[in-house]
Amino acid sequence: MNSHAYPAALPRTQLLIGGEWGDAAARRRFTTLNPATEEPIAEVAEAGSADVDAAVAAARRALDHGAWPAMSGAERGRILNRLAGIMRERVDELVQLESIDGGKPFAATRRMDIPAAIDCLEYYAGWADKIAGEVVPARRDALTYVQRVPVGVVAVIVPWNFALMNAVWKIAPALACGCTIVIKPSELTPLSAIWLGAAALEAGLPPGVLNIVPGYGTDAGAALVSHRGIDKISFTGSPQTGRFIMRAAADNITKIGLELGGKSPSVVFADANLEQAVRQTASGAFFNAGQVCSAATRVIVDRAIHDAFVEKLAVRARGLRIGNPGEPDINLGPVISRKQMDRVLDYIQVGKDEGAQAVTGGGRSGERGYFVQPTVFAGVTGDMRVAREEIFGPVLSVLSFADEDEAVRLANGTDYSLAAAVWTRDIDRAHRMSDRLDAGTVWINTYGPTDVRLPWGGMGGQSGVGRDLGRSALDNYTEQKVVWLQRAS
Repeated sequence: MNSHAYPAALPRTQLLIGGEWGDAAARRRFTTLNPATEEPIAEVAEAGSADVDAAVAAARRALDHGAWPAMSGAERGRILNRLAGIMRERVDELVQLESIDGGKPFAATRRMDIPAAIDCLEYYAGWADKIAGEVVPARRDALTYVQRVPVGVVAVIVPWNFALMNAVWKIAPALACGCTIVIKPSELTPLSAIWLGAAALEAGLPPGVLNIVPGYGTDAGAALVSHRGIDKISFTGSPQTGRFIMRAAADNITKIGLELGGKSPSVVFADANLEQAVRQTASGAFFNAGQVCSAATRVIVDRAIHDAFVEKLAVRARGLRIGNPGEPDINLGPVISRKQMDRVLDYIQVGKDEGAQAVTGGGRSGERGYFVQPTVFAGVTGDMRVAREEIFGPVLSVLSFADEDEAVRLANGTDYSLAAAVWTRDIDRAHRMSDRLDAGTVWINTYGPTDVRLPWGGMGGQSGVGRDLGRSALDNYTEQKVVWLQRAS
């Protein structure tokens, strides 16, 4: 397949507000680029504050007066299932669209992103008619019960690294709970969200329930998170933006959920299956060119096997095939933008300046497209910036430890708490380590799997607030209402 070509079926490139497609009020547009070629893909309507006002008003009308609040949970579930069916039927065009816009190899998008999004829709479709309250017999002279009601109008802001999957992680449970939504996709990857809006209307979602306002964070994003008509903000992205959203939400006391950064450790003990640990840690570090919040960016290795592990890891990294997403057998695509490429290259230089050794990689790959060589640093200590700060690129740092206590100290030695892995054949040690690691998810003898049925999020700090996925996500999009019916005297 020609990776330089446009996606087979470009979606509309307008805003979706109240079930209608239209240009931005200010008539502004922006260009989304193919990061593998630096060529334009499409011109997209750029939402501003006036468009956000209109989208929030449409979502409010749909919540209060439209067909949506009158629907049963079973009806909402059927719409979600129909949307999943449309995605399954058109998987080829969706893979191409998502991969070219985001720079991810076609095979990876087909294997992970699209199936995960479909699974998420179907999972919450099953929940839609099971969101139940409870009767609480508080007093004998009254009927007292608790209802679960929609939290209201939800602002959804998602990043570019898993554009469609992250959008569905938030949209699916919110719709299952009966909420209405205004979503601002990243200006770097807006196309799959626009595609999703069109597919949702086709699936029968009433007008105004899902509104799409692509644009920039400084304009559309800022207007959305500070809007008094928003009841809940659900955001995935950088800690810097998360802090801005918390401050903006404070003015209106808007509820928030934030899934932010990571600097996840993979702790490898000497008794581990070395080949498996190398293979999966490398995959965890370099998948999607390292642009994963839970990427295995810190490998903390027992000194007894440190040199052998580093050499095997370097061989693995050198064997990765870098290229345009549509080419066959590609392991590593570009990072998302020139700005991101420059950031990653700057961090690589910081690592070298700090005294870390670039065992492999360490620079740009090619002269066209935003490709960065997979880079393995050895000789890294816990106080180095490359060991503490989120780089969001194909850069991995290897640290060494002498005993279990030092491994824990190094693993917990950042401000992040999203995920971690432990590699050992000692089951007692595995349980001890999982208890001691500050991480919302701990993988043992594997790296990276997630499932919609399990909650996902950090333990605090710069990894965010709250959880996506699983039954926990239903709490994000519902409120508890107490009803007290007093018995007549």
